Amino acid sequence: MLLIPGGLCTTEFFADVMAEPAVAGLGLVAAALPGFGGTEAPEDVTMEGYARLMAAFADETGCEVVVAHSLGANVAIEMAAAGLFTGPLVLLSPAFSRGDEMRSLAALDAVGRVPGLGIAVWAGMLGLLPRAVARGLPPERAQALAAAMSGNDPATCRRIVRAYYAYLDRYPSLVPRLCEAGVPVWVVRGDHDEIGLTDGERRGLEGRPHVRLVTVPDAGHAVQIDQPEAVARVVAEAALAGVS
Repeated sequence: MLLIPGGLCTTEFFADVMAEPAVAGLGLVAAALPGFGGTEAPEDVTMEGYARLMAAFADETGCEVVVAHSLGANVAIEMAAAGLFTGPLVLLSPAFSRGDEMRSLAALDAVGRVPGLGIAVWAGMLGLLPRAVARGLPPERAQALAAAMSGNDPATCRRIVRAYYAYLDRYPSLVPRLCEAGVPVWVVRGDHDEIGLTDGERRGLEGRPHVRLVTVPDAGHAVQIDQPEAVARVVAEAALAGVS
């Protein structure tokens, strides 16, 4: 099972889920999107490019299920939609349209395009983000997550997020694209997730027999950190679908 963290995140963001008894022995392989967490970005940072890259990695490692969070979940959607991966997907808080995304990220992308200002704005945001992500967590866990995010390069992040929004602009909604792929899908969201889901998107997902919507109580956008046990149960369920 391939676990893909979200934007700006590393594999540390799946450590809580990977430690849960429900997923013991499932052969979990976590891999951050190249370019985040201080890793080298590929030349092609489009969502289509990342989909090809991660699908090839899944094939090389023998992964039959993909579990992905946030921007990583959108990469997983494209993997399935392009026919690059045909196994079950567990999508943790994906954005199905531009309007679903956090307003703060859209504003950051817009300001980041201003000549002479963009890099500085991204650098400032990256300096504040680790503390925001770690807020409310036990000190040891907060420190680990903050350290994992500290290696992000402002220019690289700006380039990747710009390509991400270009992808969202190509599709009014990704729901039809995902559903037409025909793969088993679990869409997992916290009950106070900052990522939106329109009524039309919800109806489109609920009307498909191979799609299951899961709402996790007492969880926000980082549902795998807020409620790792609940997420691990869904991952274990998807694992059974992957070998059936």
